Amino acid sequence: MAAESEEERLLKSFFLEVSEVERDNEVLRILSCFKLNPFEHLNLPFNSSTDDVKKQYRKLSLLVHPDKCKHAQAKEAFAALAKAQQLLLDPQEREYILSQVNHAKEELRSKRKKELKKDNATKIKSLVDEGKYEHQYEQSDEFQQILKLKVREILTEQEWRRRKMQMRISEEEGRLKKDEEETKEMWKRKREHEEQWEGTREQRVSSWRDFMKGGKKVKKGEIRPPKLKTEDPDKSYVQRPVKRG
Repeated sequence: MAAESEEERLLKSFFLEVSEVERDNEVLRILSCFKLNPFEHLNLPFNSSTDDVKKQYRKLSLLVHPDKCKHAQAKEAFAALAKAQQLLLDPQEREYILSQVNHAKEELRSKRKKELKKDNATKIKSLVDEGKYEHQYEQSDEFQQILKLKVREILTEQEWRRRKMQMRISEEEGRLKKDEEETKEMWKRKREHEEQWEGTREQRVSSWRDFMKGGKKVKKGEIRPPKLKTEDPDKSYVQRPVKRG
């Protein structure tokens, strides 16, 4: 059996000392996090590595595990942590979230530059420090809090656009499906009509033969024109009778 590592011993000691109130508070913190930002669920800064994500997940998941935490929503908080880790370990999802973080940073930097133009003293200090002042500011808790809120705003906007696009796609798919069903119904009616027409072929042929054999029958009460009489059937004119004396 492998020897217990120092980190594992420290974690075990820590969880033995954690009170039920602290566990409950962590459950409430996780459930109150912004749902689209997995860094918030794991309580990690945006520059955290994948190893940081794994370590933090292991720590927090043990803290709110349903078997150890008696809070009614412990299972829900545990599932939220698992999803957050999954997103941050997925290269594509992680890249998307970090791209939105960078977008938020650029917007905040642009806004700060405009503010610095109105404050010559701060602008001069920023130039003297050759950017170090700005770097320190971005590492501050104040900037990190502003950044977190800005990331929330951008992620919300992107999610709204995604849902709107999905709605449009669903509507278009519904329209195409309806057109397809109408086309199928049209061809179905056409086939049925052709089958019915084909099914009465013998009846129609028989009726035509009877007609050709017996000629057109005169309906009762119908007056037929008189037949033309000719003395010579080979003549093309009608020979009229001549009255004598």
